[in-house]
Amino acid sequence: MDNTHYTNLTRQSGLLREMTTIANNISNASTSGFRKEGVVFSEFIHAMPKDEPSLSMGFANGRSINLQQGALTQTGGTYDFAIEGDGFFMLEGVDGPVLTRAGAFTPSAEGELTNMDGLRLLDAGGAPIFVPPDAKTVSLASDGTLSADGRPVTQIGLFAPLDRSDLQHQQGVLFTAPGGTQTVLEGTSILQGFVEGSNVNPVQEITRMIEVQRSYELGQSFMEKEDERIRSVLQTVVK
Repeated sequence: MDNTHYTNLTRQSGLLREMTTIANNISNASTSGFRKEGVVFSEFIHAMPKDEPSLSMGFANGRSINLQQGALTQTGGTYDFAIEGDGFFMLEGVDGPVLTRAGAFTPSAEGELTNMDGLRLLDAGGAPIFVPPDAKTVSLASDGTLSADGRPVTQIGLFAPLDRSDLQHQQGVLFTAPGGTQTVLEGTSILQGFVEGSNVNPVQEITRMIEVQRSYELGQSFMEKEDERIRSVLQTVVK
């Protein structure tokens, strides 16, 4: 395979990854706490012998996560919480703690607060949160202090990666921070009776999808023409 084909195939592969990412964004435009993702492209330049031009090509080099705040929707739910500002809720995942912005929780029969997948919500100290099952009223202060019948029970933890670039998308609305987390204390509050929506703008994503598809089709057309050119050259040589 010559450099032209290799370069174009690398580019096409990256564009396919971007189309997949955009499609996932669009499908989660209504998913509470979802964070838009993008594909990061880098340029690779390889020095060639002095009698040949250098080889330059773009390739997909990972994904980016958009941390912009999503719209807040009032639900009135006692256990619906929305973060206003930076930070994430921490859940007890199967393989360790995970982070999320999706704040719709439900108390179990024992009083544990869990998300829709049964993962337990953790407090500021990293312990599961329990609400007395017989509590008549449950209220939440903006700093995350949870009270039952007027008495403080615990404080919901708010966490952020030590390095924002270290945040990794695990699945759905769950994230991990392999480099560690820190508590969020200033400039962030938690609202009760609200949930945060996705930060995906469907119109922007559809527009971007069209642009990427056009770029991919142009790349395919170029490869077909290049294949035809090579076949013509080979036929000429054979004759």
